[in-house]
Amino acid sequence: MKPHKRYTRLLILLGLTASLIGCAGPGPRPDSQLQWAETSIQQAEATDARRFEPVLLNQAQNKLADARKLIDREEYRQAERLLEQAAVDAQLAGARAETEKARQAVAEINSSIENLRNQMESNPQ
Repeated sequence: MKPHKRYTRLLILLGLTASLIGCAGPGPRPDSQLQWAETSIQQAEATDARRFEPVLLNQAQNKLADARKLIDREEYRQAERLLEQAAVDAQLAGARAETEKARQAVAEINSSIENLRNQMESNPQ
């Protein structure tokens, strides 16, 4: 075999090896997902999710904390998945909190209407 063919094969082999190593790397740091998860948790807290959906909000916060540890270990793909889950959990907690607050407001309005009806019936004019 001619020397230049050997070098060409070696370069191709090295190139393929480098490509495979690159694919197996940690990937990009998930900074935008981290910010999205943090913002989602803050928004959920602002909707009173701590009061109405504390378990789901805690799950989101725990996933965020776990993802931060993974980021520190440069396990970005796993961290990204956890951050996405944390954001979705927080958004769900916030939506459920808003739904519960709306349900309670409707119940109060219905109660007030019923009280007014009872007053009108007991005091006919």
